[in-house]
Amino acid sequence: MRTSRLFALSALARGGPMHGYQIRQAAQLDRTELWTDVKPGSLYSVLHRMADDGLVEVVRNEKVGNPPERTVYAITGQGRRELAALRDAALRKVRLLPDPVDLALQYTADLTDEDLAGAVAARRQAVADQVALFEEQFEAARPDLTGLEPWIFEHCLARLKADLAWHDDLLDTLTKNTLPKGTLPKNSLPKDTRRTP
Repeated sequence: MRTSRLFALSALARGGPMHGYQIRQAAQLDRTELWTDVKPGSLYSVLHRMADDGLVEVVRNEKVGNPPERTVYAITGQGRRELAALRDAALRKVRLLPDPVDLALQYTADLTDEDLAGAVAARRQAVADQVALFEEQFEAARPDLTGLEPWIFEHCLARLKADLAWHDDLLDTLTKNTLPKGTLPKNSLPKDTRRTP
């Protein structure tokens, strides 16, 4: 999924011709870094590539005051078709992003129970900090949110809270059981994977 393209094309379709700095400001105003993998600083290179691909076109260069001259882009007909395709794919596709912690957990046989529990506890705290920060930002932004924006915040919070609950369950298992390396007792398997004899 080309989320940076989706954002930049959406901004141009919604706001009309803009230069890169305006699109970057729109990304910061929409808080896209909180709930997407769009990085505002990367939008300039995305615009250049989309111009090369015919999705946007340069409509003018402008200079106001001391800032450097800025290139103003507009979405093309091909860009509108690409926007529709990207948006449709994003609305339909369910994507579980790989989390490196799962791979790391597979290779922890050399850690002591205490070291493993300590590492998971530290990671759990980092997730809890993210939840607290996101809740704080949600409350601060709430008066200015429009349309479906509250639902976007709620979706991100639900995903973070599910990750926090997973960490809590894992920590509970690690601290209540003495685990033989590389195995889990049958009663500690996640509920959905428990097998009945």
